Amino acid sequence: MSEPSRLLTIPEFAAALRVKSSCVRRWVSESKITFVHIGRLVRIPASEVERMISIGIHPATRQRK
Repeated sequence: MSEPSRLLTIPEFAAALRVKSSCVRRWVSESKITFVHIGRLVRIPASEVERMISIGIHPATRQRK
């Protein structure tokens, strides 16, 4: 479990979700994820990793035979 106050860089966040940094930058520009500006720097709370995973989970609707 991540610390709620820990802030990740865009490459760290992208690596945690196994997506490209450009994808994360797009999410930031579209305000799809929570982020923090520290001067010109962009940081993302580590808790956003779990949130993004949880909203992407789709339970199985039927069993395989």
